[in-house]
Amino acid sequence: MPTTEKAASDVYRAYRQRKIAKGRLQFIADLPREMLAHIDELKQRQGLRSRSQVLEQLIEKGRIAAQHQ
Repeated sequence: MPTTEKAASDVYRAYRQRKIAKGRLQFIADLPREMLAHIDELKQRQGLRSRSQVLEQLIEKGRIAAQHQ
């Protein structure tokens, strides 16, 4: 592996470790384009920084709604 690839790998590994230390994990989701477009629209409309923030809000709303049933 060339040095630049190893350096990039090390940087990404350190990034993941910082996320884990903060109690965060990453996952990959296979979503239809229409759903991703909707997530992006919500992100922009709400002034959020990431799709993750949109998903967190939607999951929390669903969790609260489920508790009230």
